[in-house]
Formats: sequence, structure tokens, C-alpha cells
Amino acid sequence: MLETIASHFAFVTDPVGWAALATLIVLEVVLGIDNLIFISILTNKLPEHQRQTARRLGIGAALVMRLALLATISIIVQLTTPVFTLFGRAFSWRDLILIAGGLFLVWKATKEIHHTVDPQDPRDEMLAGVLQLSLGGAIFQILLLDLVFSIDSIITAVGMTNEVGIMYIAVIVAVAVMMIAATPLATFIERNPTIVMLALGFLLMIGMTLIAEGFGFHVPKGYIYAAMGFSALVEGLNMLARRRRRPAPAEGRGGAADSP
Repeated sequence: MLETIASHFAFVTDPVGWAALATLIVLEVVLGIDNLIFISILTNKLPEHQRQTARRLGIGAALVMRLALLATISIIVQLTTPVFTLFGRAFSWRDLILIAGGLFLVWKATKEIHHTVDPQDPRDEMLAGVLQLSLGGAIFQILLLDLVFSIDSIITAVGMTNEVGIMYIAVIVAVAVMMIAATPLATFIERNPTIVMLALGFLLMIGMTLIAEGFGFHVPKGYIYAAMGFSALVEGLNMLARRRRRPAPAEGRGGAADSP
């Protein structure tokens, strides 16, 4: 047992192993942004006293799920093996999971965008009475996306290194960063309504990317995150411009009015 554990962490004496660890940590953190945006938007719909609990449970479940998947890494690798062919295209279990997760994200983002644009739609009120989001419902939806993002994350890690120890450390560090960033990100999104629409647009794009990946159309992640970064920069400039255009304080207006 001890020999097995030691073999997993033999990379600590190898500079190449440390370089692979640093690269994989950065990659896992970046890949976790998608998951974190979804968790932030979803938990903000809960009562305030339940939000922190939902975030911790959701992100904690993501950590457990990823570590469990690493423990069955031989099975995870086999998920890329084709299971059937349709219209000349071979589909694996990974493809099917990505397509299902992408469809769920597209549906969820579209529904939230519709509600944001038209909050008075009577159909939303009817659905809200039947499908009111609860803590359990939020956790269940987070777990569904955790599964999709976790499988994609682990397969990405396998493609970068064969050292299981490196994968474990990278996953733990990435999820720890998610845990720390979850509440500040959710608070920022809640305080800036226009950011909600931008984040929902990100989820829509990510969902379409997952579907495309499932059908064999590889979309370089760099393009996706570059588009997200550029959009966030533009929205940041818009927020700054709106802040600069706000009326001056009442004292300033009063003083100006009294002057000749």
C-alpha cells in the first residue's frame, strides 16, 4: 500500500513533474470557471440563508466526484471507446455525456435568459408554482453538471500526464480555488444585473461547445476563453462608463445651484 502511494508521488523529485503539475493546476482552474458560473447563477436563486450551504455542498460534491473518478481512471479512459455508430459517426459514452450536459446547459441558460428578459411571463409564474427551486433541487442540478465537467476535466488531465499523484493534487487545488472564489463571484453577479445576462450567454456558449465536442467537432478552449475574456472586458468598460455617468451627489448639485 505504502509503495503504491509512494509511486504515485515519485514526481516530487522530478522538475518535469513539477512543471506538469503547475500546468495542470492552471488548466483545471480555468476549466472550473464554467462550473463556477453555473453554481453562482443557480445558487443566487435560492433564499439568502441557503446559498452558502448550496455552494459548499455543490463544490464539495464536485471534489468527491472528481477524486472518485480518478480512483476509477481505467474506466474513465475507456469512456472514449466508441459504443455505436450513427450516420458514419462513432459515439462513445463520453460523447453522449457531453451532448446530454450541453443540452441541459442550453435549456437552462435559455430558460433563465427568457425569465430575465420577460420576468412577468405568466407561464414562468405557473412553472414557478410547480417547480420552485429548493436547496435539494439546486444541489441535484449542480451534481448533474459536476458529472459532465468532472469527466471532461479528468480526461483532459489523463491527456496531459500519466502521474496519478499530479492529477490528485491538481484537482484538489482547483476545487479549493473554486470554493474560495464561489461566494465573491456569486455576490458580484448578484450586485450587477447586466453580468447575469453575460454569464448566461457564457453558459449558452459553453453548452453549444459541449454539444459540438460530443459530435466530434473540436473547438479549441483558447477561443472560448478568449471570447469570454473579451466580453467580460467590454462589460467592465460599460460598468465603468455607467458609474461615471451617474448624477453628482445632492450636496454638489445644491452648491452649484447656489453659486451665481
